[in-house]
Amino acid sequence: MKKTYIVLIACITISLGFMRYPIDGYEYSGIKRLYQIRQFQKDSVKYNRIPAGAYKKWSDIKLNLLSKKTDSVNDLLITDANFDRKIKRITPGGNYSLAVMDMSNPDNLRYAEHRENVGYQPGSVGKIAVLLAVFDQLAKLCPDSYEERVRYLKNIKVSSRYWGLGDHHTIPIYDIEKDNLIKRQVIASDEFSLFEWLDHMVSVSNNGAASIMYREAMLMAAFGQEYFFLDEEKAETYFKETPKDSLTNLAHTVVNQPLRDLGIKENEWKLGGLFTRPPGKYVGRKGGSIGTPKGLMKFLVKLEQGKVVDEKSSLEMKRLLYITDRRIRYAKSPRLDDAAVYFKSGSYYKCDRNKDPNCASYAGNVFNYMNSVIIVEHDDGIKYIACLMSNVLNKNSAGAHMYLASKIDDVVNETANLNKPEIKEEKYINDKDESDN
Repeated sequence: MKKTYIVLIACITISLGFMRYPIDGYEYSGIKRLYQIRQFQKDSVKYNRIPAGAYKKWSDIKLNLLSKKTDSVNDLLITDANFDRKIKRITPGGNYSLAVMDMSNPDNLRYAEHRENVGYQPGSVGKIAVLLAVFDQLAKLCPDSYEERVRYLKNIKVSSRYWGLGDHHTIPIYDIEKDNLIKRQVIASDEFSLFEWLDHMVSVSNNGAASIMYREAMLMAAFGQEYFFLDEEKAETYFKETPKDSLTNLAHTVVNQPLRDLGIKENEWKLGGLFTRPPGKYVGRKGGSIGTPKGLMKFLVKLEQGKVVDEKSSLEMKRLLYITDRRIRYAKSPRLDDAAVYFKSGSYYKCDRNKDPNCASYAGNVFNYMNSVIIVEHDDGIKYIACLMSNVLNKNSAGAHMYLASKIDDVVNETANLNKPEIKEEKYINDKDESDN
C-alpha cells in the first residue's frame, strides 16, 4: 500500500530566496497552476482570464488591522451613522443582508450593517470553516514551528478516493514537464498536496476538495502526531470501524469549535457537514449550515487582526483567499478590476418543477441563496470588507451582486475622501460556468 501521508523531512527544503505565491509562489506552496500563470507573466504571454488586481506579489499581501490586534471585535463593529445611512440607501429591499467595514484608516474604522443577524444557508462560503479547521489542527500538531506546518502543507500528498467524487466543479491539473493544463472533475485516483487541495477548495470552489480537506482535519484531530505517518489503508480503516455517531460528532467539533473559539456564535455561523455525498455512509450531518453577515464579518475582521489561529496562519489563509483565477458575482464588478480581492462566494438553491418547469439554475423558486464575502484593497489606500447574503427567488442574483459591489465601492471611495478610482463601464455577462456552490 502506497504511503500517501508520510513526509520525509530530510528531503524538504524551503528557501527564502524562492519566488512566492500567489502567482510568484509556486516554489513556496507547490501549487502547480501558479507555475503556468507565472511563466505567462515572465514570457509576456497575454493572459486575459484574470484582471490587473490579481497580480499582487506574495510579499505585498499583508494584514490590515494588526494595529488593532488587542481590540475586541465587538468594539470594532460599531456603526458609523453617516456611513451606515449611505450603505442602507443603496441596499436593495427584500431578502438582502450585509455588513461593510471600511478599514482604509485603521484608526478611524467605519462600519455599516443591514439585517446583519439574519441567517442564510452559506453554501460554499462555508468552505472557509474547513480552511480554518485545517490551520487550527496543524497549529495543535506543530505549536512551536509555523515553518514546519508549511512544509507539511506542501509535501504531504493525499488521494481523493470516494471523498472527492460527485461534484460538477472542475479542477485545474497542470503538468509542468509537458506544459499541459486540463480541467476536469475530481476522480478517485487524484493525488495532490494539502496546499493544492486547499487551493482547489477555495480558488475554484471544488466540493470534493472541501470534503477531502475536511477528512484530513478529522484525521489530524483523531491521530495527532501519528497523522504524519498515516497511510491510506489505516485512514480508511479508521472511518470504517469507528461508530458513525462518533465520527459525526468529531466532524462537527473540528470545523465548528474554532469558530466558537473566535467568539462567533452558533447562530452566526455553523457548518453542518461534508460537501459531497459518498462519505455520508461514515460521517453524518449534524444540523444544517447557517451563516450571517455579522458572523462572517467577525471572522474576516479577526483575520485582518491576525487572530485566526495566529498571525502567520491568518496571513496564510488570506493568501489562499486571494483570487488569481476568474472572478465571479460580486468580485466581477469592473470597479474592482485593478484592486486585489480576497473572495469566497457560495450559492444554494431549490426548484419546484411543478410550480415552474422552467426554473433555472441559481434562480430557485423555493429558496435561492447567493452569498459573497470579500476583502477589497485598492492601490490608493482604499481597503474594506463586505459580507453580502441574499435569498431572491426566481432570479440569478449574480448581476445584482456585481452592481451592488460597484455601489458599495463608490460609497467607500466617496466617504473615505481619498482619490477615486477610474470609473469603468459595466457590463455583466452571465458566464456559463460562473457557479460557485
